[in-house]
Amino acid sequence: MFFAYNRRMRFLKATPTCSIAMLLAMCCASCSSIERARPRPSTVSTVTKLDDPGETSIMRGTVGAETIMLGYSDSSSPAHQPIVVRGYGLVVDLNGTGSSDIPPAVRAHMVDIMDRQGVGQISYNAGGITPEQLLNSPDTAVVIVEGVIPPASVGRLTPPSIAGRTSDGIPGTIFDLRVFADPNTGTTSLEGGRLYTTDLRPGPIVVGSRQATILAKGKGSIFINPFTNPNGQSSASVNQLTGRILNGGEVMEDMPLKLMLMEPSHTRVRIIQDAVNRRFPQESGQLDPTAKGASDSIIELNVPPSMRNDTENFVQLVMHVTLRQANAESVALSTQKLLLSDVENASTAYWRWCAIGDRSLPLVRELYDDPEEQPRLAALRTGAFLGDPIVGKHLRQLGTDGDLGQRLEAAELMKSLPQDPRTDRTLREMLNDEDVEVRLRAYEALAERNDPLMKRTSVGGKFMLDQVDSKYPMVYISQSKMPRIAIFGEALTIEQPITMGAWENRLLIQDSRDSDDKIEVRYRPARGGGARILEADITVGEFIESLAHRPDSDDPRPGLNLTYSETVGAIHAVWNQGYLASDFKAEQDRLLAQIRRYGTLSSRTERPEFEPDADETGEQESLDASAIQDSRTVTPLRKSGKPVTSP
Repeated sequence: MFFAYNRRMRFLKATPTCSIAMLLAMCCASCSSIERARPRPSTVSTVTKLDDPGETSIMRGTVGAETIMLGYSDSSSPAHQPIVVRGYGLVVDLNGTGSSDIPPAVRAHMVDIMDRQGVGQISYNAGGITPEQLLNSPDTAVVIVEGVIPPASVGRLTPPSIAGRTSDGIPGTIFDLRVFADPNTGTTSLEGGRLYTTDLRPGPIVVGSRQATILAKGKGSIFINPFTNPNGQSSASVNQLTGRILNGGEVMEDMPLKLMLMEPSHTRVRIIQDAVNRRFPQESGQLDPTAKGASDSIIELNVPPSMRNDTENFVQLVMHVTLRQANAESVALSTQKLLLSDVENASTAYWRWCAIGDRSLPLVRELYDDPEEQPRLAALRTGAFLGDPIVGKHLRQLGTDGDLGQRLEAAELMKSLPQDPRTDRTLREMLNDEDVEVRLRAYEALAERNDPLMKRTSVGGKFMLDQVDSKYPMVYISQSKMPRIAIFGEALTIEQPITMGAWENRLLIQDSRDSDDKIEVRYRPARGGGARILEADITVGEFIESLAHRPDSDDPRPGLNLTYSETVGAIHAVWNQGYLASDFKAEQDRLLAQIRRYGTLSSRTERPEFEPDADETGEQESLDASAIQDSRTVTPLRKSGKPVTSP
């Protein structure tokens, strides 16, 4: 051992210093070529601290905080905007007030459309009328049709045919239309007209190969607005070239919505997709999940069938969905704290609670009696939206004892509450409120709830006639969605003696010679023919039914078969000449304001010789305000035989 040890020592002493350095370098090189494992990441949830109670932003931890909504037009904004659609259409059944004076390009466009629709074929109509004959008729007119498709609208769902038999399918989203005569034609009136099925496309109205994709179709009877100023005094200046078709448009194609992440990430896409699908699980008849990731930055949205008619609320709920669903109660609590610290968060808090759902109700109920108005109203709105039966007690109290604003809010919210006789009774009591707007909101709530004590009659399938028990007599006309005429007051009657004429004396009304409680109505159609005479009851409800009723074998009662527009014009003429002692109120039409807000009307020019409608004047700011506020035009009470003149 001693000799071996000395041998090793002698070798080391004999080895040069450079050789030792070379050996050390080789060892270091061999060690550096070995790939070392990176430190294992800590197992922290991706959604941790998304809803930190100390965070000042009330939108933190929501879908809207991390995404931007992309709509059909690929334009992004926090609130997706509706789509304005337009198209040329053909109105028929006019009383010689149409025109064959049509620009050549528009005429060729209309002929092409009618050819494709089968006009002129024997199978289309027995007479075999050609497109040219229709366009040359004085009873037809070429019109421009406009409408606003709500965001996230769904198209018509047509199921496959079975055994050669096809089904009508499920209609798409329904919306109102605005119709006006092409200013380049000689049309003088659209009164009594009916719009043929018309293709509606986004963007400016054009003809030829540059047309956009068809998004919707429109058709129906035209309603001419008889109210030309806030007091409804003038009937001679009614614009006969502009009308509405209530519920006349139908969306044919889905309006796809997408969420775009501000910071692309497959992990975040999966988290957001799962959060939306937990809030809106796939329903029966729904082909795809509500949210479906398409890439690391895009999530496609599909509207569930239960939200087909409530797409605007669907958009709001999606944007306020909470990503962390495991402890939703803590999220609701943090939302409550942020609301109490800053009441400006009331609107956002409302949507956050609604998006959480019933799990937020225990904390929301704590604010039903909050002394501060904004938190209390946000809580009451949430409870009404979620159908909380406990909120009914508080809303009924507000509807009875609250100030004007609170009574209006209570009437609006009670229409969505679960069925409860106490709620219906409170709304019926509000029909006798001193404020006319409260009475109208109470009526609309009862109509929405299908109150069994309200007498509702469908008049020839043209409109609904509602008779409301109230101590304040009033006639209310709807100008959007479902056509409605509501009569307030017990047995509201037409004042006698009566002798009046309207529509250039085509409509004459006088006392009956055979009965004291009857009136004689004489009507002469504008297109000619013999006059029709009928005896009608002086009760306003019976009178309206007689005007619109069409006699047939099932119901041979006499009637004039007037349209909804003509019926409204007739009852308005009776009121305007002082034979109806009541208020006359019309729902303000907001369609034009929406069109001007979301689209442009610069693609055409109105004829300078025609004055614009009262609802077509004003600055853009006033139009935007009317599109948000559901205000109405109130007319003064009439005394028997003495019309009130506007100041």
